[in-house]
Amino acid sequence: MTYRSLLVHLDRDALCAARMRVAMRLANDLDCHLVGVAPTGLIYLPASPEGATPIIELAGLALDALREQARQAAQRFADDCRAAGVKSFESVIDESDKAASLVRHAQCSDLTVLTQADPGAADHRAVQGLVEQVVLHSARPTLVLPYAGRIDNLGSIVLAAWDDGREAARALSDALPFLRRAKRVHVVRWNEPGDDDRTLRARLDAVQKWLLWQGVAADVHVETGDIGIAQAMLSRAADLGADLIVMGAYGHARWTERVLGGATRGLLASMTVPVLMSH
Repeated sequence: MTYRSLLVHLDRDALCAARMRVAMRLANDLDCHLVGVAPTGLIYLPASPEGATPIIELAGLALDALREQARQAAQRFADDCRAAGVKSFESVIDESDKAASLVRHAQCSDLTVLTQADPGAADHRAVQGLVEQVVLHSARPTLVLPYAGRIDNLGSIVLAAWDDGREAARALSDALPFLRRAKRVHVVRWNEPGDDDRTLRARLDAVQKWLLWQGVAADVHVETGDIGIAQAMLSRAADLGADLIVMGAYGHARWTERVLGGATRGLLASMTVPVLMSH
């Protein structure tokens, strides 16, 4: 298994240039196709017909501005790809909801590259919602980059979180192109109250054997801690010098809405290294 097509989100955000650089470097390193998607987003009109004509006219002007922003983002992407020597790339301008657009286009790519929401940005909540919706609904894995810091290495030392669940198993499988290239891979399971250490070790040994069959030599660990799982993962990643975390993304139903679980959302909020998530 390898990645043959990568997808990167294009917008006018200040973090877009760094996101494109990572995506272009991955495309060159993996010799794969790179797709830049620039969704315009949608303009929502009020339901009331009062004053509809001027509102519609203003909405038309606003949509034209969104189209121009998307066009400029797509052009910057194409120019930067040529300058970086990316062999195969394309840009797409999509006049639709941003999250829905990325989820739809991700179906025909192997990995989607996004950036964590910057808590200091004016559109923090909107970007946070976009990232969460793509992670939750995408049929493909999502690589989320931290908003702060420079990413010089990606995937040389990998921490994979394991809990014996379907999401964790899928994330491990989706991350194989990174795991096979890594210098060190650590699979870590955190104890929960009532866990049998012997059972945990046996399951981790099975994971280790499966990874060997996939060409990945991994160290396995059982950890015990008294802090939240998101903070425990980040702390262990720092201890190991990891530059990539691999984990399953968990969600649950809240009334009529599907939302991310607390640990997954917590890691997206406080991440310090790139995180590959699969749901």
